[in-house]
Amino acid sequence: MALLGLTRGASWAQLAALLRSLLAEGDVGDAEPQTLGGVPAGDLFALANAIAALLDAPVTIEDRSSRVLAYSGRQDEADRSRIETILGRQVPERYSRQLTDRGIFRDLYRSDQPVYVEPGGDDFFLLPRVAVAVRAGDEILGSIWAAVQGPPNLDRMQALRDAARVVALHMLRIRAGADVERRLRTDLLSTALEGGPGALDALNRLGLADRPVAVLGLALLARPDDPSGVTADAGLATERQRLADALAMHIGAVHPRSAAALVGDVVYGLVPVARGRADGAFRIAADFLDRVGERTPAVAGIGPVAQDVAGLAAARAEADRALRVLRTGNTAGRRVARLADVHVEALLLDLADVVSARGDRPSGAVANLLAYDAKHNTNLVDTLRAWLDAFGDAVAAAAAMYVHPNTFRYRLRRVAEVGPLDLHDPDARFAAMLELRLAARPTE
Repeated sequence: MALLGLTRGASWAQLAALLRSLLAEGDVGDAEPQTLGGVPAGDLFALANAIAALLDAPVTIEDRSSRVLAYSGRQDEADRSRIETILGRQVPERYSRQLTDRGIFRDLYRSDQPVYVEPGGDDFFLLPRVAVAVRAGDEILGSIWAAVQGPPNLDRMQALRDAARVVALHMLRIRAGADVERRLRTDLLSTALEGGPGALDALNRLGLADRPVAVLGLALLARPDDPSGVTADAGLATERQRLADALAMHIGAVHPRSAAALVGDVVYGLVPVARGRADGAFRIAADFLDRVGERTPAVAGIGPVAQDVAGLAAARAEADRALRVLRTGNTAGRRVARLADVHVEALLLDLADVVSARGDRPSGAVANLLAYDAKHNTNLVDTLRAWLDAFGDAVAAAAAMYVHPNTFRYRLRRVAEVGPLDLHDPDARFAAMLELRLAARPTE
């Protein structure tokens, strides 16, 4: 039994449109799309032209964030602010701020009646506007804006109200259809990456079964201004999906048969490449991260080229291992890497997993030094770590710890005594360095 939860005030027409979209998985790319209100489902531009004809005025259809989803013809009859809005596909911030300050958005979203907006001079609209909210029950989907010459008559106000209901159906259809297509693509890509019995069929449906494919894995990092980490961000799921959509668009421009989807907390991309060439995938990922910039703190792991279905799961595993290293943030600013670039770091993470799973603790000399520091409030462990990092150069290690070289040498002698640790034994040095690295390394 399926139980549906509807937002309060949703109409049966809206429910029917939503259900048709969710159930029409096979309709994605159908040659005969359904119509809503006499307009092909989801064609907001055709709908904007139809509304413009009813109102005898140029029209825009916008989302809740004042982004232009569609616009009609005859925009040259409007004013400078409308032209600026169309060119930027977004209502300029200064106009949005004035609409907010004047209470226009408040009035618009509180009522199902059209709102008439008087012109306001050079810094505002030169022509009046009439707008109506587009709703699905209590949810505000967006709004319709018409640049008019004066207050519309009652018939045109009623036509605008009726148009808002039709636009709501189309916006629901677009949103649900996009969700269906996204979910289908995610399922196909996930099945292909798992490499099971359904992988070949999934690759066939993605159009990638007949060529070598490179695997990209992208993940978000914690923001520098978010001390709690990105995992605590309430909008994390939205940000990940936005990253997935952006990657799909980017790699689709590089190769039309590419595919990208969010699987778990990682955005994966499959990119057809020339046989044996993985450097192209590296450049694609680097270019993409350069474009999204620092506002979207993300990193990318690149897997090897999978020559067939059997190699796809292994390529995904290598991309995941490289990505895991990058997500620790201990890679000196590196944002893109193959496993070969960070292999030692990946091995240390694997070893840290084994140590954690078995519950192992530092032993021998390192354990003695940790206990001594805790009891006597000394820093013998830091001294040993600095000396090992400096390849035995006591002067450089002393500078790193901001102490005099003679002081550092005294502490180093105490390390050898308390450990006890033979600093001349290469095996003892390697064991101490490994234990110190594992003790300070997070597993994620």
